[in-house]
Amino acid sequence: METSNAEHFLELIRKSRRGKFKIYIGMSAGVGKTYRMLQEAHALLRTGIDVKIGYIETHQRKETHELLEGLPVIPRRKLFYKGKELEEFDVQAVIALRPEVVIVDELAHSNIEGSKNAKRWQDVLDILDAGINVISAVNIQHIESLNQEVREITGVEVAERIPDKVLGLADEVVNIDLTADELITRLKEGKIYREEKVQVALQHFFKPRHILQLRELALKEVASQVERKVESEIQPGMALKHERFLACISSNEKTARNVIRKTARLANYYHSTWFLLYVQTPRESASRIGLAKQRHLINNFKLATELGGNVIRIGSGSIAKTIVEVAEKNKITTICIGKPHLNLFKVILATNVFNGLLNKMSSSDIDLVILS
Repeated sequence: METSNAEHFLELIRKSRRGKFKIYIGMSAGVGKTYRMLQEAHALLRTGIDVKIGYIETHQRKETHELLEGLPVIPRRKLFYKGKELEEFDVQAVIALRPEVVIVDELAHSNIEGSKNAKRWQDVLDILDAGINVISAVNIQHIESLNQEVREITGVEVAERIPDKVLGLADEVVNIDLTADELITRLKEGKIYREEKVQVALQHFFKPRHILQLRELALKEVASQVERKVESEIQPGMALKHERFLACISSNEKTARNVIRKTARLANYYHSTWFLLYVQTPRESASRIGLAKQRHLINNFKLATELGGNVIRIGSGSIAKTIVEVAEKNKITTICIGKPHLNLFKVILATNVFNGLLNKMSSSDIDLVILS
């Protein structure tokens, strides 16, 4: 026990010494992440903060390159790879100089073979562990868990990716947002790529429908990071309530379908997550209910999935207890059930499931919605 307490205390010390981490995120190249980081570097410098440029990639964009003027830049390390002289981010120089803040662009970049770390995000973690604050940037398509969605949207397989845990370590995640029209205008004006690459970009990655979908991914990702921060840093009861719905169904086909559709509409209205729960009691085991009911259940699970729900199927003899346990585990704010066939007053008095559910929910901060 004493060893465990000591390790916990050491972990608290390490966290307090660790540098702060800020990530600018965008839906694509050219939204202005690097430009914003350089603007911030100038602002920090004016207030007397020791800020240095560890690595910036301007992509020969005139406005961005001009912002480098007057900022202290840590020289890149030079190394030979396959007969060519290449430049790479100098992590050790940053740690040796110990600036208060270092700007490190292209978080998903893969380092040259033979470097200490395979990825730049690993370099950044080393710098943070040394107590240096880092400002960095990444595009939404480089986040590991979104790789499949990005491929489906754009048809492009993104090779350089960062694990989701890196975003989770950030103290601040800031979205750099533009409309699709604004981004395409910037592209046509030559502010993102050179002229010879513009037409190809317009026909592929920069199609309006692709940009809109990537923009949605970026907004959702940043919203989830803000929600995580609220949950971890704001006292319970003081934070805004983020709606999360739980639709509870039985093997009754029509009632279940109605509950699924209405819960999906509610979740869509609140732009929130929702779940479908089916508690399979012993009397509804596969060997006891008919094939038609089983088929209807499967169709309802499929309908819920198509409408964006997360299906949970649990075998239990206690429906009320299971509903409350699932609700608490998934941070549900609203439980949705179908209207009982009997008179509601009689149900409250006579039905153990309903009565038990009300009793269990009376001590929790969860709403109950009875759908007609």
